[in-house]
Amino acid sequence: MKSKLILTAFLSVSLMACAQETPKVKHKSKTAVSKQNVKTVKFANAVDPICHMPTEPDMKDTAVYKNKTYGFCSAYCKDEFKKNPEKYVKN
Repeated sequence: MKSKLILTAFLSVSLMACAQETPKVKHKSKTAVSKQNVKTVKFANAVDPICHMPTEPDMKDTAVYKNKTYGFCSAYCKDEFKKNPEKYVKN
């Protein structure tokens, strides 16, 4: 009987703890984040030469080839470009 009472009390406390609302997290807006320490660069390419996604001035994955900066949507695309840049610059 005593163990049932302890078990019931434990379950009640557990349920009440789970029912508490999680704290609200205030995220920074996209514009506030984009203005912090982000360089905008004019790329030599308007689209990613690997996957053909449009480039944006604040892309982080970049490569310089023949004094021109190229923007990429991901590290994978940048790495593929670096394997044979001449193949992609001609297009």
